[in-house]
Amino acid sequence: METSILPNRSILVLDGPDTLAMLERLVTSNTHDWEVGEARYGALLTPQGKVIADYIAHRTENGALLDTATHAVGDLSKRLKMFRLRAKVEIDVDGKQAVAITDDGTADPRSPDLPKRAIVALGDAPELNQEDWDAIRIPAGVSEWGFDFTGAEVFPWEINMDRMNGVDLKKGCFVGQEVVSRMHRRGKLRKRTVVLEGENLEAGQDVTAGGTLGSITSASPTHALARLRVDRLAKALEDGESLLAGDSPVQLVETGWLKDEMAAALAPSGAD
Repeated sequence: METSILPNRSILVLDGPDTLAMLERLVTSNTHDWEVGEARYGALLTPQGKVIADYIAHRTENGALLDTATHAVGDLSKRLKMFRLRAKVEIDVDGKQAVAITDDGTADPRSPDLPKRAIVALGDAPELNQEDWDAIRIPAGVSEWGFDFTGAEVFPWEINMDRMNGVDLKKGCFVGQEVVSRMHRRGKLRKRTVVLEGENLEAGQDVTAGGTLGSITSASPTHALARLRVDRLAKALEDGESLLAGDSPVQLVETGWLKDEMAAALAPSGAD
């Protein structure tokens, strides 16, 4: 694969001896046993448990580089500085480096179907257009800030962070943990992002099957991501309803965990 800079991504530099301790008490991902060069997926949440910004954090010798959405990086920086208190951590947006996909990089922690990522100098590689990146990430089921969701709009499970190594429910604490843990314990994860396959797919289209299930959040020529009610989806498929995006038929790309959650939604104990 030719090295290509990803559009709409920026780097937030965290540098200092208290970086990992600060992240451990604030964000969804675990910072223990984190080797230099390894990438981890996580997010900073609101106290109500919604995603302010997700990121891929690359461990450095003195801290971490947070690869995050350009339109979210300013707010993420501001909030981390607010929560920093007396921690010895410098927090700055890096305007000289960029995020790239490449053969010679770090594995993306969200999915084995995604290419490796690296931090490169601006201008060292051509930029990949958004349409080409969407054709890679959407079939892999990966939501992106600014396209599939924005700040404080979704819970982590609604963009499948808990299925992509982005939420450690065994951590001691993080902002919004009480809400996230409670919802997981109760099994009330109503909405999930799913992959649909079809033609003429467009963001904003309603997804229906005997009723409205949700809507498409982003689309490529052959695949789309849609945030749907799991219980309604499971019932519609059990009843043999046709799945439509707008007026066009679509196919659900199922995963093992999605099958399990739909089965649980149909079980009497999982009914609302």
